[in-house]
Amino acid sequence: MSTYKRLAAAAVAGLLAGCVTQPQPQKAPSLGTAAPAEEVAQLDISIPPTGQGLPPGGATARQGATLYAAKCASCHGAQGGGKPADALVGGIGSLATERPVRTVGSYWPYATTLFDYIRRAMPLAKPLSLSNDEVYALSAYILYLNGIVAEDEAMTATTLPLVRMPNRSGFIDAWEQKR
Repeated sequence: MSTYKRLAAAAVAGLLAGCVTQPQPQKAPSLGTAAPAEEVAQLDISIPPTGQGLPPGGATARQGATLYAAKCASCHGAQGGGKPADALVGGIGSLATERPVRTVGSYWPYATTLFDYIRRAMPLAKPLSLSNDEVYALSAYILYLNGIVAEDEAMTATTLPLVRMPNRSGFIDAWEQKR
């Protein structure tokens, strides 16, 4: 390469380097404030499979039937069969077939997950609006519709974690394998 071409290339490179600006350090955005411990405690309502943290209260499926008709049936059907929302009932034994039906009864491994989900997300238009007794009643009713508990069997913080779901052993505990 000739000296002239080298000088021209160096000049172009110098001009390009001069055009690049260094970013100026920016102050981090100030988003909100730290939540007080009481507020965090109110929102920390997750219930693990063991049932740790289940609140006091309880109810039976018989008590849940009327509540289900009033607050759930319009989305999940009169007997939990679905439409317009997902079915809650049925499908037990179908997961290994060509047309698996995933419902609370056929797919969910823990009854405590049902309580947790109803409490935090239902009814869709008013989540977190149900009392503990209402959540126990709805959990009992949905478990009853799936043939998992008896109609007069009370679901409480003690009994709910003991419910053996049909698909309890259908999942692999990834955390257990890493220990």
